[in-house]
Parts: sequence; structure tokens; C-alpha cells
Amino acid sequence: MDVEDRRRYFIVGSVFFEIVLPLFRTRLENEYRSKGQGSLQAFLSIQPVIHILFHLRHRNASCCKDNLSCFNKSNFPLIYCQWTLLYTEIPGQPGHNCHCKFIANPVQLCELDITLASLILLNCCHLQPSEENAVRKLRRYKNDYLSHNTEGQITETEYKSLWTDLTSFVLQLDPNKQDDLIRIENRPLDEGLCMRCSIERLNIHKKLNEMDTRIQGIDSAVQELLSYHRNEIICQYCKKKLIEQDIDESKISPYKLGQNIFYPHHQINLKSEFSTLLPRATLDVVMMDDGRLVLCSCFQFRLLICNTDGSEIAAIPVDADGSSLTAVNNSTVVVIVNQPLSNPRIELYDINNKHKIKSISLYGFEDTFGMTMINDNLVVGADRELLIIDYQTGEILKSIGTHCHPWGITVSGNRIFFGEEMENNLYWYSFTDDKIHTLTLPSIQYPMTTL
Repeated sequence: MDVEDRRRYFIVGSVFFEIVLPLFRTRLENEYRSKGQGSLQAFLSIQPVIHILFHLRHRNASCCKDNLSCFNKSNFPLIYCQWTLLYTEIPGQPGHNCHCKFIANPVQLCELDITLASLILLNCCHLQPSEENAVRKLRRYKNDYLSHNTEGQITETEYKSLWTDLTSFVLQLDPNKQDDLIRIENRPLDEGLCMRCSIERLNIHKKLNEMDTRIQGIDSAVQELLSYHRNEIICQYCKKKLIEQDIDESKISPYKLGQNIFYPHHQINLKSEFSTLLPRATLDVVMMDDGRLVLCSCFQFRLLICNTDGSEIAAIPVDADGSSLTAVNNSTVVVIVNQPLSNPRIELYDINNKHKIKSISLYGFEDTFGMTMINDNLVVGADRELLIIDYQTGEILKSIGTHCHPWGITVSGNRIFFGEEMENNLYWYSFTDDKIHTLTLPSIQYPMTTL
């Protein structure tokens, strides 16, 4: 490893920990003292501050105070250990998801690192545009050149471009730091200190990678166990039925393509909830993990929620006609909303609290033809494409061209199945070979599902 590369790494690290971090802490202290707060704990207890930080850690929460200012972040800028450093939950308020159930801890400025101090500055303090830009850039440089630098070195090319920006942003925050920057830049390499910092960071990255690998392994094992468990339940149920009907299991003929193998189990009468003038009032239905049914209805502008026996009927108003829906998790459904002379929209609804969470417009598309989930992302049929969409950010992650309007979309494994209206062909896109395959059926297929 090049000694000069390590010295440059040591210099940059010294600037961040000897100059940038104290600057962030001082700027934060000036902010809360200018508001008449004598301590960081008092500042963190201010209602607007705790409200903002609460929503940087908690998603889909509607607060009892200032709920018009509630917001959702696609990710969690404030990680768990940072939140628990700042706040403690007040016991005795079960089921109440609001910032008012937390109280600020007696945290000191010296306990805030660069990441947490900059997060509070950017979200809870009044910064001038130049200050805000400097804080954002310094936070990013710290991540790029220190936190994510597992080699413990910075090349001369990187250093030349970095040092110019680094010194510029530091001096924007405090012009009196010029001499300190010169002193640090001329500092010789402290090999022992640099080695300790590098090893500490490398160990952190190693532990994070190990944790990620273990979590992935646990998830795979759980999914495999669930698969075995479901198969075992199905096998036991089938064997019970065979015994009851005195059928020899070895003499059962395999199913044939097109054979009827499913029969009604029970039905729910919801005629009173829909207009009798509409021959096809229900457009789509999804069953949640707890057994509840969620239905979107034609021209009724609402989502209907009920149990499988038809009891406890509730409704959520929808802005326009919902044509398709799918479940994201136990409490959230996604609805495709179509309006004349307008782009289709994807709307997320909380069926427990019965309110809309967010809306995503599909700009540039005219028609939608179905929706499902794959790998925690949405699959939407729009015009002649399959769109893979991050429902948290609204970003279209992948667009898959199809030669037809993709109807009846469903997912199995790493394949997306769909059909074409009034046609016999079944299509599926495979992520393995990035191709669309075709199977011709003996009759016209309708919306499908997986077992």
C-alpha cells in the first residue's frame, strides 16, 4: 500500500474529525441557543423538531399533533441507534403511533457524530443556502472518502479534486479555519493512529457484510421452511380427503391441461353494497394475510373492506375509478386509478387507518392493465410494457417491452405471467434469460393467480 495514499487518507480524516465535526456541533449549538434553549435536550424536545425527526425514522404514521405536517420518507435517514440515542419511548401508550409518545434523552453535543449532527442541521435548523450546500457536500464526502473507504487510502488524483472542494466548503462555514487546514495538510503520517482508524472501519464493514449475509441466509431458510410447511399441510389435507372418499392414492390420474379441478368453497353476498344496475360491479379483489378482503368497485369510487364471511364492512373513499389493486403488506394496498384525459395513478392506502398514504403518477402512459408485486416492487402493465416500480419512491426501475397489452398479470418465482385480451396465448417474462416466452392454450384465458 502506497505511503502517500495512506497519508492523504489520514489528512482527510483529520480534517473531518478535527474541523468539520466541531463546526457542525458549534453550528447546532448556536442554533438552539438562538431559540432560547439551554441544552440540546431542550432543543430536541421542541414539538417541530421531535415531529420532523420522528418521521425520519417512522413510516405511515399520522400524528395527533400537527398531522398536516406529517410526511413519509422512502427510506429511513435516521437509523435505529441514532433514534434511540436521541429519544426514549414513554411506556403505557400501546397502539398509539405518534411522536408525542417519545421524550428527548439528556444527550450531549459530544455524543453526535458527523452523520447525526448534519442530519439534524439539515432538517431542523435554519441554514443559509450556502451553509446548507456546504453541510450536504461535507456529509457526502465523509461517506464517500471515509465511511465507505475500506482500503484506508486516497489516490493523488482523488485527493486533488477532493481537497479543493473540502477546503472551500469548510471555509464557507468558518473562514477562520484556513490556518488549521494548512497545518493538517502538512502533517506527517501517524501510522499508528491511521492503522487503528482503518482497522476499526474495516471491522465495521466486515461485521455489516457478515450480518447481511446471515440475514439473507436466515430469510432463505425461513422461506424454505414455510414452503415445506405449506406443502405438508396440503399433503395432509389431500390424504385425509382421499381416505374419506376411499380412494387409492396410487391410482390417481395426473391432471390434464384445461381440466376443472377447483370447486366453490363458499361465497359472500355483497349485493347490498353494490348497485344492481352494474353487471360487473367488482373489478378486483385481494385477500390480506389476516383473511380480510379488499375490493375495488366500478363507478363507486371506494375500496370495500370485509371479512371472508362478509361481516364488518368498511369503506375507504377513492378519488376516481379503481381498476386494479394488490397488497403491499398486512396493512397497505395499492390501487391503479384511471381518469379520462389524465395519466393513470398508483395510490397507496392504509386499510387499518383508512386513509391514502401517497399517489404516484404514471406520466407518459395512457392505459393500465393489471398489477402485482415482485421482490417488494410493483409490476404494472401499462400500454405495451411491464413496469417494475419502487412503490416507496415512484421510480421506474425497469421497463419490459411487450407486443401486446399485458392483462391478468401474476408472478411466480422469477417470472411474470400475463395474457392478451380475447386471445389464447399465455406469456411470461423470465428474469433469467431476459426474454418473453409463449404458450398457446386451447381456449381464451382470463385473469390468473398462482398456488
